[in-house]
Amino acid sequence: MEEITVKQLNNVVVLFSGDSGDGMQLAGNIFSAVCAVLGDDICTFPDYPAEIRAPQGTLGGVSGFKIHAGKDVITPGDTCNVLVAMNPAALKKMKPFLAPDSVIIIDVDTFNESEMKKAEYVTNNPFEELDIKNEVIAAPLSTMCLHSLSKMEEMPPKAKLKCRNIMALGLVCWMFERPLDHAREMINEKFAKKPEIAEANCRVLQDGYNYGHNVHTSVAIRYKIEPKTPQKGTYTEISGNKALAFGLMAAAEKANMELFLGSYPITPATDVLHELAKHKSMGVKTVQCEDEISGCCMAIGASYAGDLAVTSTSGPGLCLKSEAMNLAIMAELPLVIIDVQRGGPSTGLPTKTEQTDLLQALYGRNGESPMPVVSAITPDDCFLTAYEACKMALEHMTPVIILSDAFVANGSAAWRIPNLKDYPSIQPHDVTSDMAGKWAPYMRDDKTLTRFRAVPGTEGFCHVIGGLEKDSDTGKISYDPDNHEKMVNFRKKKVSCIANSLPDLKVLGDSDADTIIIGWGGTYGHILESVNRVRANGHKIAQAHFRWLNPLPNNTEQVLKNYKRIIVAELNDGQFAGYLRMRYQELPHMDLISSIQGQPFAEDWLTERLTLLLEQK
Repeated sequence: MEEITVKQLNNVVVLFSGDSGDGMQLAGNIFSAVCAVLGDDICTFPDYPAEIRAPQGTLGGVSGFKIHAGKDVITPGDTCNVLVAMNPAALKKMKPFLAPDSVIIIDVDTFNESEMKKAEYVTNNPFEELDIKNEVIAAPLSTMCLHSLSKMEEMPPKAKLKCRNIMALGLVCWMFERPLDHAREMINEKFAKKPEIAEANCRVLQDGYNYGHNVHTSVAIRYKIEPKTPQKGTYTEISGNKALAFGLMAAAEKANMELFLGSYPITPATDVLHELAKHKSMGVKTVQCEDEISGCCMAIGASYAGDLAVTSTSGPGLCLKSEAMNLAIMAELPLVIIDVQRGGPSTGLPTKTEQTDLLQALYGRNGESPMPVVSAITPDDCFLTAYEACKMALEHMTPVIILSDAFVANGSAAWRIPNLKDYPSIQPHDVTSDMAGKWAPYMRDDKTLTRFRAVPGTEGFCHVIGGLEKDSDTGKISYDPDNHEKMVNFRKKKVSCIANSLPDLKVLGDSDADTIIIGWGGTYGHILESVNRVRANGHKIAQAHFRWLNPLPNNTEQVLKNYKRIIVAELNDGQFAGYLRMRYQELPHMDLISSIQGQPFAEDWLTERLTLLLEQK
């Protein structure tokens, strides 16, 4: 029997890949949740095609799920320690993610002439054709599934083979010394209404683990993740979209309001609607509307009626909502608009990630229509982002846009469940009883210029608001030129005043650097990792990352002017860089690192580009 090699690592990357119907997302989600429960930091990256079902076994149908787990994890990682390839197409598609010492697990039963032809191989030796020299664990997963479930005679063979993903998961859990208890819990919860399917998956999970334990001649390598000492608390694995939903519910509870979501399903934002629909017991009201416009208009109506109102979408839907969003601006009603960005334009890349909606969020409406914009930087940060956006909307009587993206929304992180008592209060800017008889719809707070809201039906506060310009004193329709300019400036200054409640822009890295790299949103971890690498190689550089994009933190201009050079890294063609140049006229020299490939930054590529810029005079 061959002796097992055990590699001690601070963190590991596992990439599950297979056909769209092979359950790679489920296997990846379970493995990441197991790691999170054990206290590991995690960062995941689901990568799947937009088609409902591409032809089975083809390159276009390959679905992947990457999990990075261990200590101080901030990105999904460029390459993997273990690649699970359920068919020849997955092996070919995921080859770029292999490191020289990566271990590959394949279902050898699928590596036949028919499957290799579908994957466009020209020979019968895929490893030689792809020049892959990595260690390969050729496990007969399909055969083992059928054997493992042979006593479940009522279950058809096709259904048994659908358990191959969990068989592979069991083997991976053995390789990384992950206990199976939590995986079983998740399987039983997932298939609670189909107990025979849950039983089958739990059985193959154990048999996949046993295969690794017993067949040492095939599995000659094992990994041990260095244990981490996490902050005390209760942890779970959470996706960005789920964290957004939880943040919205927390804000509603803190504000003592009911939560309403009007939404139309659109990739990759739909899971926000799915999650909130589960929580009617908490006073959450969800409506799946007939289109994007009605979703936004229903939310505006709910806001006027006194709810914490939200609408969710992606870039194409944000275009359609723009007219209704302008109504919320003119009526000065609180509204939270979630935009989970994806590749564009048009239908573009529905399941891929970009940061190309920034200028649309900032300016994509008619007239002078300023609106606060906040961006989530990690999946777990989505909770705080949603909470802060709701607080700003309610306390400043304005619609607020949350910019997330497919990478953040679908990715997962280990999340320490917070205590809501630790979060700041939310005080809706409502009328008080002593205002009766003296109040007008656009009476404002002298300090923040925020108007006072009166929920319809409140005695003594009968009023009308709408999309036509109103007199600043009486609230009646007004076409007076001076009044219009005054109201435009009020709405602008009201948004600008929010900056006074924001924390200052924080700078990381070298205090004596003359170059600073900046980014926003979901690029945070990739930029931080690249900064750490170039600093380790002797370069001096500082880093700042933006969450609030409008208004910007009060110290933004001062921070940027402290450096001789600014580098902006973003997943678009320079939208944030252009926005900063427009806002601040005398900035230092600015360079751009841009990528528009539907993928997050690759750490190696970003580090290389950053190094080249730093070495230029």
